[in-house]
Amino acid sequence: MKRKILLTLLGFFCLYGLVRVFFSDQPSEAVLGPSPFLGGNVLHHNAPDSVMVSAGRHYQLGKVGEFFLGKHYREVWAVPVKAKVFHMHEQKGGLQIEKLGGGMQTTSLTLTDSVGRLFALRSVDKDPIEVLPPFWRKTFVGSFVRDQISATNPYAALVVAPLAEAAGVFHPTPSLVYVLPSDQDFQQYSNQFGNKLFLMEEKFTTRASLTNKFGNATDLVETEEMLARHYRSSHHRIDQWAYARARLLDLLISDWDRHEGQWDWAEYQQNGETWYKPVPKDRDQALCKYDDGVIPWIATRRFAARKFSSFHPEFQNIFGLTINAAFLDARALPEVSLVDFKRLAREMQMALTDSVLRMAVRRFPPAVYQLVGDETYQNLKSRLKQLPQAAEEYYKVLAKEVAVVGSDERERFVVQRLSQGRTVVEVFRLGEKNINGTKIYSRTFFASETEKISLYGLGGDDFFDLRGHAVVGSYVYVFGGAGGDQVTDESTVEGWRKKTVVEDTDQGVKLVAGPETEAKLARAAAEVPSFVRFRKRE
Repeated sequence: MKRKILLTLLGFFCLYGLVRVFFSDQPSEAVLGPSPFLGGNVLHHNAPDSVMVSAGRHYQLGKVGEFFLGKHYREVWAVPVKAKVFHMHEQKGGLQIEKLGGGMQTTSLTLTDSVGRLFALRSVDKDPIEVLPPFWRKTFVGSFVRDQISATNPYAALVVAPLAEAAGVFHPTPSLVYVLPSDQDFQQYSNQFGNKLFLMEEKFTTRASLTNKFGNATDLVETEEMLARHYRSSHHRIDQWAYARARLLDLLISDWDRHEGQWDWAEYQQNGETWYKPVPKDRDQALCKYDDGVIPWIATRRFAARKFSSFHPEFQNIFGLTINAAFLDARALPEVSLVDFKRLAREMQMALTDSVLRMAVRRFPPAVYQLVGDETYQNLKSRLKQLPQAAEEYYKVLAKEVAVVGSDERERFVVQRLSQGRTVVEVFRLGEKNINGTKIYSRTFFASETEKISLYGLGGDDFFDLRGHAVVGSYVYVFGGAGGDQVTDESTVEGWRKKTVVEDTDQGVKLVAGPETEAKLARAAAEVPSFVRFRKRE
């Protein structure tokens, strides 16, 4: 199978090499219309408030090139749009450079105002060449990867903001700005940022950015910090249903790139608990069209790079939309049921009325709306109608294997095997004399949906109690983690396979095994699979 995939990829890259002759030889920077103030080294004292500028005429191809590489949004990239000229000392009462940012594709600056709010200035055009190994960057492979930026809609983020507002999802509100050539306000970065089109939006990462829309939130934190707190103490809890709502919006707009670095979290204090609500950011991959050319169509098939999902009237690849978000989804959605997903999808259908959809697509610059406004509206309308079915498919992807994770505090995991393949999992905080306290987790699993349930105690002295009888049931894996844990298995599931698997050190667990128990005890903690709490992303 791997050999077939390799040969297929090699084949379309060779085909791409032949198609290279159809590339236009356009410059890579933004292309301006007539702008007399840009001549020579004239200072910008008389610069206009706005200019007409194209995001990327260099993506234009002939008909044959589009046939092989895709029509994508090449017309949208090429059409001139009106953008305000960015003046650093006038924006938001005056901004200063905080630091150079950007990932592997985006040129960006973090800016700060006088009260400490942070803003991101992110280039509309991207250069994804850094995702490739050095050997391939100067070959036709590098050219192909660069060209596929044309599959993204450079103005998609403008449309997402009103959709998120209506759906009850936190969001930044970006604006389109243009940086003048050799703008000296950018200091050592003037050549890097000059003569380019940018989206400017607020970064919700500090307490200074808490506006009225966040209600009584007390802070804003990044995903890594939120997860670290969440697993240290069960008193730090994720609003999983708010995250599920945000993820359904991702499905609607076909935003496949929702890894943990694409989120911030608003912090709330309530009855001794700290709750975290998601704040999505970076909508570079919303509304993409990847598969309308021969080569990218092959490249995005199920056997290749299927995560590059396209914005069609119908949902075509729900699994692909979950790939980049899988790590965070597994940690932020383990308690959300199918009923919850369907309810949230129906609520979103009611919130995103026809007038909301029309108003959202009108956020495109007028010239862009003329090209793709009605198509975008029709696609959103069609996908919204199908959202409950998409939510159910999304749930089924998540439900195949579920991790139920405790914290470094002491907890009791209670597993009840019931009829009809049901497995009820509940988690309680432990009080004095090991008496169950507050319930912090509850979900009923079905063997027809969930093959494996993994219980992770993490730190603390945890208890795992399994009981009940069932004809069929999901596998339950118990990972005690650090501390002295106790596992009591009184459950039974018919069939010759044992459905309870305990993995811990032989000194770290007191095991009361039953007929359903398979023990995999190691001598050292390093030999026991551990739960990855968070990933540090560059």
